[in-house]
Amino acid sequence: MTVHKIFRMTLLSLIILTVAAVGAVMAQESAQGGTQEQLAAPPATEFEGTATLGLGKYFYLPAAKGYDIYVQGMIQGQDATFLNGKEVRVKGSMFKDEPSVFVADSIEIKDAAGQYQTVFTRADEVKLENHLHTQERGGFAALAITKADKSEDWEGKGKAKVHGKLVGSTIIVTDEKGKEVGKILVDSTTEFANYYIQKLKLFDKFWFYIDIKETVDAKVRRKTRELFHADVIFAGLY
Repeated sequence: MTVHKIFRMTLLSLIILTVAAVGAVMAQESAQGGTQEQLAAPPATEFEGTATLGLGKYFYLPAAKGYDIYVQGMIQGQDATFLNGKEVRVKGSMFKDEPSVFVADSIEIKDAAGQYQTVFTRADEVKLENHLHTQERGGFAALAITKADKSEDWEGKGKAKVHGKLVGSTIIVTDEKGKEVGKILVDSTTEFANYYIQKLKLFDKFWFYIDIKETVDAKVRRKTRELFHADVIFAGLY
C-alpha cells in the first residue's frame, strides 16, 4: 500500500469521526432542549400567604411575586382593603393582555381554627378600569422642568412622566442638586396609581405618570412655584 493511499484512508477516517461527533452533539442538544421544554413549569394558578397591601380592586401578596392581584367585584361587601393583614389563598390566572396582573377567581381566608373559608368568587367579566398597561408606559416622555417661568417645558406635552416627591396633593420637582424647581398640583389620582404609590411608600421619590392640564397663572407661578395641574395615572420606579 502506497503512502498516498494510507494518507487518503487516514483522512477519510478523520472526516467520518468528525461527522459522527458533530451528529452526537446535535442529538444531545436536541434531547436537552426537549427535556427543558418538558420541565418548564406552567404558570401558577394558586398562591397562599399574608396580604400586605389591599386597595380598591388590587392587592399584593408577597408569595405572588411579580403580580398585582386584581379582584373583579366586592369581597363581602368591601374592596381589597378588607384583605390587609389576613392569611389568604387565591386561585385564578394571569390576565391575557397584562402579564403583571393575576386575576382572582376565588379568595379564601384562614380563620382562627386554621381552616380556609371562601369570601370571594368571581362572577363578572374582567375589566381593568383606569389601568395603565405596561406596553403603554413607554409612550410617556420624561419631563425636564428647569424653571417655573419656562412653561414650554410642559405645555403641549399631553401625557408625560415626572420624577418627584409626593407631599399631600402636590408633587415636588427638584433639580439635580436637590433644589426645588416647582410644584405640580394633583387634581386626581386613579385607584391604580394610588395602589402603586402605597407600594412605593418606602421610596422618597419616584416617577409619576400624569395627564397634564392647565398651567398656573404666571404671576402665581413666580410667587408660589406652582406650575400646573395634573391627574396622576400611575407611579413607578422608572
